[in-house]
Amino acid sequence: MLKVGLTGSIAVGKSSASHIFKELGCFVLDADQVAREVVEAGTEGLRRLIKQFGAEILKPNGDLDRQKLGANVYADEEKRLLLNSIIHPLVVEAQNKWLLEREGEDPHGIGIVDAALMIESGSYKRFNKLIVVWCEPALQLQRLVLRDNLSEPDALKRIAAQMPQDEKKQYANFLINTSNGHEDMRRQVLEIYERLKFLDN
Repeated sequence: MLKVGLTGSIAVGKSSASHIFKELGCFVLDADQVAREVVEAGTEGLRRLIKQFGAEILKPNGDLDRQKLGANVYADEEKRLLLNSIIHPLVVEAQNKWLLEREGEDPHGIGIVDAALMIESGSYKRFNKLIVVWCEPALQLQRLVLRDNLSEPDALKRIAAQMPQDEKKQYANFLINTSNGHEDMRRQVLEIYERLKFLDN
Protein backbone atom coordinates (compact mmCIF):
# COMPACT_ATOMS: atom_id res chain seq x y z
CA MET A 1 0.00 0.00 0.00
CA LEU A 2 1.18 3.51 -0.77
CA LYS A 3 1.50 5.43 2.51
CA VAL A 4 1.00 9.17 2.12
CA GLY A 5 1.31 11.95 4.69
CA LEU A 6 -0.87 15.03 4.26
CA THR A 7 0.00 18.09 6.29
CA GLY A 8 -0.25 21.86 6.41
CA SER A 9 -0.49 24.68 8.91
CA ILE A 10 -3.59 25.70 10.86
CA ALA A 11 -6.62 26.90 8.83
CA VAL A 12 -5.17 26.31 5.35
CA GLY A 13 -7.86 23.87 4.15
CA LYS A 14 -6.17 20.57 4.96
CA SER A 15 -9.40 18.84 6.03
CA SER A 16 -11.16 19.89 2.81
CA ALA A 17 -8.36 18.33 0.75
CA SER A 18 -8.59 15.14 2.86
CA HIS A 19 -12.34 14.85 2.23
CA ILE A 20 -11.76 14.96 -1.53
CA PHE A 21 -9.11 12.22 -1.33
CA LYS A 22 -11.60 10.13 0.67
CA GLU A 23 -14.31 10.69 -1.95
CA LEU A 24 -11.87 9.43 -4.58
CA GLY A 25 -11.47 6.14 -2.70
CA CYS A 26 -8.34 6.69 -0.62
CA PHE A 27 -8.22 5.51 2.97
CA VAL A 28 -7.97 8.68 5.07
CA LEU A 29 -7.17 8.99 8.77
CA ASP A 30 -7.63 12.29 10.62
CA ALA A 31 -4.82 12.54 13.20
CA ASP A 32 -6.85 15.08 15.21
CA GLN A 33 -9.49 12.43 15.74
CA VAL A 34 -6.80 9.95 16.83
CA ALA A 35 -5.30 12.58 19.15
CA ARG A 36 -8.73 12.93 20.80
CA GLU A 37 -9.11 9.17 21.16
CA VAL A 38 -5.72 8.63 22.83
CA VAL A 39 -6.66 11.04 25.67
CA GLU A 40 -10.24 9.89 26.25
CA ALA A 41 -11.32 9.18 29.84
CA GLY A 42 -9.57 6.11 31.21
CA THR A 43 -6.71 6.08 28.70
CA GLU A 44 -3.00 6.00 29.47
CA GLY A 45 -2.69 9.24 27.47
CA LEU A 46 -5.04 11.13 29.78
CA ARG A 47 -3.29 9.72 32.87
CA ARG A 48 0.03 11.09 31.55
CA LEU A 49 -1.49 14.52 30.87
CA ILE A 50 -2.96 14.75 34.40
CA LYS A 51 0.42 13.77 35.86
CA GLN A 52 2.15 16.62 33.98
CA PHE A 53 -0.50 19.38 33.90
CA GLY A 54 -2.69 18.63 36.92
CA ALA A 55 -6.34 17.67 37.39
CA GLU A 56 -7.48 21.23 36.55
CA ILE A 57 -7.30 20.27 32.85
CA LEU A 58 -10.36 18.04 33.40
CA LYS A 59 -14.04 18.85 33.01
CA PRO A 60 -16.33 17.98 35.96
CA ASN A 61 -17.27 14.71 34.20
CA GLY A 62 -13.61 13.59 33.99
CA ASP A 63 -13.10 14.32 30.28
CA LEU A 64 -10.19 16.43 29.08
CA ASP A 65 -11.03 20.15 28.88
CA ARG A 66 -9.24 20.99 25.63
CA GLN A 67 -9.77 24.73 25.97
CA LYS A 68 -8.15 24.83 29.40
CA LEU A 69 -5.26 22.69 28.23
CA GLY A 70 -4.88 24.80 25.07
CA ALA A 71 -4.87 28.07 27.01
CA ASN A 72 -2.29 26.62 29.39
CA VAL A 73 -0.01 25.36 26.62
CA TYR A 74 -0.20 27.75 23.63
CA ALA A 75 1.59 30.63 25.32
CA ASP A 76 4.38 28.45 26.77
CA GLU A 77 6.83 26.81 24.37
CA GLU A 78 8.17 24.41 27.01
CA LYS A 79 4.69 23.19 27.96
CA ARG A 80 3.72 22.83 24.30
CA LEU A 81 6.77 20.67 23.65
CA LEU A 82 5.96 18.59 26.73
CA LEU A 83 2.37 18.10 25.56
CA ASN A 84 3.57 17.04 22.11
CA SER A 85 6.08 14.60 23.61
CA ILE A 86 3.22 12.88 25.46
CA ILE A 87 0.65 12.86 22.66
CA HIS A 88 2.74 12.24 19.52
CA PRO A 89 4.11 8.76 20.32
CA LEU A 90 0.59 7.55 21.16
CA VAL A 91 -0.84 9.07 17.98
CA VAL A 92 1.93 7.62 15.78
CA GLU A 93 1.39 4.16 17.30
CA ALA A 94 -2.35 4.38 16.55
CA GLN A 95 -1.66 5.62 12.99
CA ASN A 96 0.74 2.73 12.31
CA LYS A 97 -1.85 0.22 13.52
CA TRP A 98 -4.48 1.83 11.25
CA LEU A 99 -2.14 1.75 8.22
CA LEU A 100 -1.43 -1.96 8.79
CA GLU A 101 -5.16 -2.73 9.00
CA ARG A 102 -5.91 -0.79 5.79
CA GLU A 103 -3.05 -2.55 4.00
CA GLY A 104 -4.64 -5.85 5.02
CA GLU A 105 -7.91 -4.70 3.40
CA ASP A 106 -6.30 -3.49 0.16
CA PRO A 107 -2.55 -4.01 -0.42
CA HIS A 108 -2.76 -1.75 -3.52
CA GLY A 109 -4.73 1.04 -1.86
CA ILE A 110 -3.60 4.54 -0.94
CA GLY A 111 -3.53 5.25 2.81
CA ILE A 112 -3.43 8.95 3.73
CA VAL A 113 -2.75 10.23 7.24
CA ASP A 114 -3.83 13.87 7.70
CA ALA A 115 -1.76 15.41 10.52
CA ALA A 116 -0.78 19.00 11.30
CA LEU A 117 2.56 18.42 13.07
CA MET A 118 3.93 15.62 10.92
CA ILE A 119 7.04 17.51 9.81
CA GLU A 120 7.78 19.05 13.22
CA SER A 121 7.61 15.64 14.92
CA GLY A 122 9.65 13.88 12.22
CA SER A 123 6.85 11.33 11.73
CA TYR A 124 6.55 12.28 8.02
CA LYS A 125 9.60 10.08 7.37
CA ARG A 126 7.39 6.96 7.65
CA PHE A 127 5.50 7.84 4.47
CA ASN A 128 6.29 7.13 0.82
CA LYS A 129 5.10 10.60 -0.22
CA LEU A 130 4.27 13.87 1.53
CA ILE A 131 1.57 16.35 0.46
CA VAL A 132 1.68 19.87 1.92
CA VAL A 133 -1.49 21.99 1.81
CA TRP A 134 -0.97 25.75 1.99
CA CYS A 135 -2.60 29.10 1.28
CA GLU A 136 -1.68 32.79 1.21
CA PRO A 137 -0.83 34.03 4.76
CA ALA A 138 -3.48 36.81 4.77
CA LEU A 139 -6.13 34.25 3.84
CA GLN A 140 -4.90 31.82 6.51
CA LEU A 141 -5.25 34.55 9.15
CA GLN A 142 -8.73 35.50 7.94
CA ARG A 143 -9.88 31.85 7.94
CA LEU A 144 -8.53 31.20 11.43
CA VAL A 145 -10.14 34.32 12.92
CA LEU A 146 -13.52 33.32 11.45
CA ARG A 147 -13.25 29.58 12.14
CA ASP A 148 -12.16 29.76 15.79
CA ASN A 149 -13.71 33.14 16.65
CA LEU A 150 -10.31 34.57 17.64
CA SER A 151 -8.91 38.07 17.71
CA GLU A 152 -6.24 38.76 15.10
CA PRO A 153 -3.41 38.86 17.72
CA ASP A 154 -4.51 35.50 19.16
CA ALA A 155 -4.77 33.98 15.69
CA LEU A 156 -1.31 35.30 14.78
CA LYS A 157 0.07 33.76 17.98
CA ARG A 158 -1.28 30.36 16.98
CA ILE A 159 0.14 30.67 13.47
CA ALA A 160 3.51 31.76 14.84
CA ALA A 161 3.61 28.72 17.13
CA GLN A 162 3.85 26.47 14.05
CA MET A 163 6.58 25.93 11.49
CA PRO A 164 6.30 28.61 8.75
CA GLN A 165 4.37 27.51 5.65
CA ASP A 166 7.31 28.23 3.33
CA GLU A 167 9.48 25.91 5.39
CA LYS A 168 6.88 23.12 5.31
CA LYS A 169 6.66 23.40 1.52
CA GLN A 170 10.34 22.45 1.24
CA TYR A 171 9.51 18.92 2.46
CA ALA A 172 6.67 18.29 0.00
CA ASN A 173 6.52 15.83 -2.88
CA PHE A 174 3.20 17.48 -3.83
CA LEU A 175 1.72 20.89 -3.00
CA ILE A 176 -1.93 21.91 -2.85
CA ASN A 177 -2.64 25.66 -2.87
CA THR A 178 -6.13 26.35 -1.45
CA SER A 179 -6.01 30.14 -1.99
CA ASN A 180 -8.21 30.14 -5.11
CA GLY A 181 -11.31 28.37 -3.84
CA HIS A 182 -12.73 24.87 -3.63
CA GLU A 183 -12.93 24.00 -7.34
CA ASP A 184 -9.29 24.91 -7.95
CA MET A 185 -8.27 22.85 -4.92
CA ARG A 186 -10.34 19.91 -6.17
CA ARG A 187 -8.55 20.05 -9.54
CA GLN A 188 -5.17 19.89 -7.78
CA VAL A 189 -6.27 16.97 -5.57
CA LEU A 190 -7.48 15.03 -8.64
CA GLU A 191 -4.14 15.56 -10.40
CA ILE A 192 -2.22 14.34 -7.35
CA TYR A 193 -4.55 11.36 -6.92
CA GLU A 194 -3.90 10.26 -10.51
CA ARG A 195 -0.15 10.49 -9.92
CA LEU A 196 -0.39 8.55 -6.63
CA LYS A 197 -2.39 5.79 -8.35
CA PHE A 198 0.32 5.52 -10.97
CA LEU A 199 3.00 5.28 -8.25
CA ASP A 200 1.11 2.52 -6.47
CA ASN A 201 0.90 0.43 -9.61
